Amino acid sequence: MFLSVVIPCYNESESLEQLFQEIDEQFTLLDQDCEVILVDDGSPDNTWQVAQTLATSYKWLRGVKLQYNSGKAAALQLGWNSAQGKYIITMDGDLQDNPKEIPDLISILESGFDLVSGWKKVRHDPWHKTLPSKLFNKVTSIVAGQRLHDFNCGLKAYRSPVCNSIALYGDFHRFIPVMAKWKGFKITEKVVEHRARIHGVSKYGWTRLFSGFLDLLTLLFLHKYMAKPMHFFGVVGLILFGIGFGITAWFGIEWLLTGALHVRPLMVLSGTALILGFQSFSVGLLGELIISGKNHSSLPRAEEF
Repeated sequence: MFLSVVIPCYNESESLEQLFQEIDEQFTLLDQDCEVILVDDGSPDNTWQVAQTLATSYKWLRGVKLQYNSGKAAALQLGWNSAQGKYIITMDGDLQDNPKEIPDLISILESGFDLVSGWKKVRHDPWHKTLPSKLFNKVTSIVAGQRLHDFNCGLKAYRSPVCNSIALYGDFHRFIPVMAKWKGFKITEKVVEHRARIHGVSKYGWTRLFSGFLDLLTLLFLHKYMAKPMHFFGVVGLILFGIGFGITAWFGIEWLLTGALHVRPLMVLSGTALILGFQSFSVGLLGELIISGKNHSSLPRAEEF
């Protein structure tokens, strides 16, 4: 299989017929073995029924339906798991991504890149949608160290090893380029056409800015300390234990010198610090034991000759 196009959908029944017509035109130009995997993310409308009807006309169309709305990351992961293509392209089902970009995206992959992220340089969305997106992209570029203009663009192209190396859950689909960079893949971006929405309403807004920042902090923590939890919890534990021990030692010396010892807030604080320090160190140790006992099935890429 040459190409798999993964399309996560939620309430996009009105867009599918035109979308598949445009994709079919590009498949004809490619003249390769291609497929489309539509993932219905528990749509309450008739998206699934429309897709089933269109599948009788487009033999390259495959469908997967989630029982309930699980989020875009889960839908993408399910589509990736089903994809059989050498190259994988993801796009949204709302017609704002133009299938005419497919040949150019594949050309960039064939030039040596592993992931091509779309950049909607000219957007046809209201300001209250575009402004949070710009802020999110700026913060992510600075914090994660992967400079891209548009992390949220649904139109992306991958070599299949990229999708096989990344596990998505929650809202981590917004950080796919970051995770791919950490895996050692070559990342680039391409300016793509962004079309005005014809059907439905956008599902993004200001709330995604705040949740996205929390997801970014989670991702950075997992990236840095997943394989070595003691480096975080152990350091925190030692600091707290050191503070508690120091204060307790000071009270002990005072008691030896004066023979008097009174319960004070600082004494309670020292005891709390000792307990928390011990607990944090124990959590780090347990994390190390769990990781050391796992069977590491995901290894870094290695070149051979």
